[in-house]
Amino acid sequence: MNIITEKFKGLSDREQKLVLLCGVFLVICIFYFAVWNPLNQGIAQAQAKKDSQQELLVWIKQNAAKARQLRRSGGGATQFSGSLAQAVSQSAARFDIPVSRMQPINDEIQVWVEQAPFNAVLAWLNQLEERGISILQVDISETDEPGLIKIRRLQLGAS
Repeated sequence: MNIITEKFKGLSDREQKLVLLCGVFLVICIFYFAVWNPLNQGIAQAQAKKDSQQELLVWIKQNAAKARQLRRSGGGATQFSGSLAQAVSQSAARFDIPVSRMQPINDEIQVWVEQAPFNAVLAWLNQLEERGISILQVDISETDEPGLIKIRRLQLGAS
């Protein structure tokens, strides 16, 4: 440190002022880039996250009443009445899904399908739920052909 002070004292007054000015500028730059800028960026990110969370909260509050109303009304699903086996076989035929086996068990039915198009199965299951038939369990596996699936067991019941 003594070497630095001796060299500083060896400079002319103008050079000493220039070195001091550069030192102050360097301290200001270090403060800005090491402290001020990271803090500002962190505050901006926290503010953006807070705004996003507030928007989500507003959306949830707006839709909470709708959700409660749907829950009270049963979610819009109809109550199924009639023969479960007949409804399943008719709807499967409508979607060209070859049911290989159906087995009624009390108020439920188990269905097996060897091979069917994936999209048709989804549409079929959606239509069953719209009619008030609940999907209780499903075991689906892929087949060797792309786009086709095998339903090992589909357990359905009336809601």
